[in-house]
Amino acid sequence: MAAQTTRTPARPPGRSTPAAPPADQRRPRPARTPAAGRGAPYLLILPALLATAALLVYPVVRNLVISFQNLNAFQLIQHTTDWTGFSNYTDQLTSGEFWHTTLRSVLFTIANVALIMGGGTLVGLLLNRLGRRMRLLLSTGLTLAWAMPFVAGTTVYQWLFDTQYGVVNWCLAQLGWHSMAGYNWLGNQFSTFAVITLMVVWQSIPFVALNLYAGLTTVSHEIFEAARMDGAGPWRTFRSVTYPILKPFFLSTTFLEIIWVFKAFTQVYALNAGGPAGSTQTLPVYAFIQGVGNQHFGMGAAISTLTMLILLALMAYYFRIILKQEDEL
Repeated sequence: MAAQTTRTPARPPGRSTPAAPPADQRRPRPARTPAAGRGAPYLLILPALLATAALLVYPVVRNLVISFQNLNAFQLIQHTTDWTGFSNYTDQLTSGEFWHTTLRSVLFTIANVALIMGGGTLVGLLLNRLGRRMRLLLSTGLTLAWAMPFVAGTTVYQWLFDTQYGVVNWCLAQLGWHSMAGYNWLGNQFSTFAVITLMVVWQSIPFVALNLYAGLTTVSHEIFEAARMDGAGPWRTFRSVTYPILKPFFLSTTFLEIIWVFKAFTQVYALNAGGPAGSTQTLPVYAFIQGVGNQHFGMGAAISTLTMLILLALMAYYFRIILKQEDEL
């Protein structure tokens, strides 16, 4: 009986089995993070969570509780609690004044956000094309406009559009519109909204422009040079290059501006207190006048809660877009 031999499989010439790395050069297994290390991020954000709970959550919960009460001056003096259930909400949701104010706020927000995003984009693109000195000068002016307090800015606009001593009326009269010499800009709804819109847009354009310029600095100039060599004009370059690259910026900034304009209170109230005859009241001003002005605190709390629900609906749509973009990446 012949002895059975075992053959090893033939290897291609010139090849050899890679040698196993020495034991001391093998990659060590990652050490498990101790429990103290895993909890460090939560400890770091704990102060922020506590501050948010104290400054935001408690007022929101307190406002929600008051919205279910009939809280007027009498209840405050007598220290009594008069629960009314959803009556404040039903009164507002069946009120024509509430829905007129809501529609007015939505139209006001759409007009302002469109002007802010359009003007801010143009100024941001201008910053990207200017030289160093002019860019520094324009950035300084934008920063000063952004840093000006709302009340101070409102005072400046009241002076600019003053009926007798306003610079705007004087300039229009000098240009030939003599009928505008004593024009009352705050005397009707359209002109009052025009002044408010000009002020809100002026205060918010710096935020969009400076952030867009910061985003443009992260884009390689070679991409724009290639677009110009292909014969693309400014509009085609923006539509095919700039906007697709910075689309997340435009989406996030647009929704931030929607929230900022929709809840704008100081500019609207300080300029003309929602007048004339309440024709320029937006939802925050309407809630303040109903709650504090008329001392119907429960009603004002219900209006502010409805305002927050509208903003939460807008934020939910925004987060849906963000999650969809993350899934596509």
